Amino acid sequence: MIRPEARHALEKCLGERVEFDAALTRHTSLRIGGPADAIATPADRAELRTVLALCAEHDLTTTVLGSGFNVLVREGGIRGVVLRLKKLRRIESVDSNSITVEAGASHATITRYCIEQALTGLEFGAGIPGTLGGWIAMNAGIGVREMKDVVLDIDVLDRRGEGIRGVRREELDFRYRALDGLEAGSVIVAARLRVESSERAKVQGEVDRLLALRQASQPTDIPSCGSVFRNPPGRVAGQLIEAAGLKGVREGAAEISSLHANFIVNHGGATASDVIRLIERARAAVADATGIQLETEVKLLGTPLDAK
Repeated sequence: MIRPEARHALEKCLGERVEFDAALTRHTSLRIGGPADAIATPADRAELRTVLALCAEHDLTTTVLGSGFNVLVREGGIRGVVLRLKKLRRIESVDSNSITVEAGASHATITRYCIEQALTGLEFGAGIPGTLGGWIAMNAGIGVREMKDVVLDIDVLDRRGEGIRGVRREELDFRYRALDGLEAGSVIVAARLRVESSERAKVQGEVDRLLALRQASQPTDIPSCGSVFRNPPGRVAGQLIEAAGLKGVREGAAEISSLHANFIVNHGGATASDVIRLIERARAAVADATGIQLETEVKLLGTPLDAK
């Protein structure tokens, strides 16, 4: 729980942009998750700095939540303050070969900007769910291109909200679906990305092609968290799960998608426990069949219900 003095400070800073004991089901793509002690939505970078400073002053942990993809929140919820950066979504051209994008910009916003400005290089992000901050933290991408290939530098606030620090690409430790090396509790607020001038029709055509592929091969019309497992070296996680006979298997209202076996979907009323049971079933079945130990891409957040 948040102490009264901390609650008052957050309310004074954010007004209606802070909610207390707020359900996270509305803020995760799986529509699953217990309550957060507080959900804060800063209006801009300056307000974000103030909120981080307040959280540090009152010893409150912070958890950044973009659009809630690639996360599974347990029923016990998240202690401390959940930061939503959806209002930090500006995009600006720096020069003919780069743009700056704030962390809360969605894939749709970035894609639309690049089409309008006839900029190529970021089409691979079309249809990848989430926001730029999450993309960078997860090194999101497809087989031929990832965020590590387009990030030139990022702006980061430390956990106390002190000074935005520019971090060059050479200083960042990108790995498969991960970014290491940033201070615990730091927040990505923006990035400069590499692009090139092109023709609007060409950019639009590639975006349309990738969106059509995703629409045909992934469950986009039902709540999911995106890919559950990382692909093992030289293998495809979804194919391994399908070969183990688990497509369409359910736990409660959660199901291993019958369209793509590396997606778990919520048919309505699924719990985090349902999803976790499916994750463990898939991991065990693939290990028994192949000896391969699948690693999760989805991040498990929060506490069990009985630990709240």
